[in-house]
Amino acid sequence: MSDITRMASIAALLGDPARANILTALMDGRALTAKELAFAAHVSPQTTSGHLARLTDADLLTVEKQGRHRYFRLASPLVGQMLEGVMAVAGPEPGRTTAWRGGDALRTARTCYDHLAGRLGVALADSLTAAGHVALSPDGGEVTDRGHAFLCDFGAVPLAGKRIFCRPCLDWSERRPHIAGRLGAALASRCLELAWIARQRDSRAVSITAAGAHGFAERFGIHIDG
Repeated sequence: MSDITRMASIAALLGDPARANILTALMDGRALTAKELAFAAHVSPQTTSGHLARLTDADLLTVEKQGRHRYFRLASPLVGQMLEGVMAVAGPEPGRTTAWRGGDALRTARTCYDHLAGRLGVALADSLTAAGHVALSPDGGEVTDRGHAFLCDFGAVPLAGKRIFCRPCLDWSERRPHIAGRLGAALASRCLELAWIARQRDSRAVSITAAGAHGFAERFGIHIDG
């Protein structure tokens, strides 16, 4: 299959609303069962089974078996990046900017696979670049020497791995970059560990806790109502 044919095939899979709902439900990086994804897709379990098979065959999803249950998740961070990019290109429906799933909560703070997005994610990127801790370019990013010391002190040291270390990811609601890659994952993980943010049920949105409001303001100069 040629690259063009492969691209057209992936685009066709994304073009079905039920499959788009399934992929969006998995964008926080967690694994869900077919039953949970049927609820997210607003279709029957039988129909969901067919969609999951097609998405798995296309390497957009992976499946893990635990006992009697099968759990589905995005195949890689690259799939999450693709979905966020499609959302950024599509944009909100004119005149209906509050119709996003999750409403203002999604725009304020959410997960994009395993890193932070929305106003909070963009604010973190702005703070780190303004302070000279991170240097972002259209193709990637790097942590400066002073940034390395800052991140070590904060406790957000990226794990080693083959995945890209740091890159800007165009935020679909803010139209400006947040930080993805292993650095973005480390920042999100540390904020969860500190209980600065809390996941919301059945949504990619995360809440900024009282501790988070204080911590983000003191450490990063960020002031966002959660």
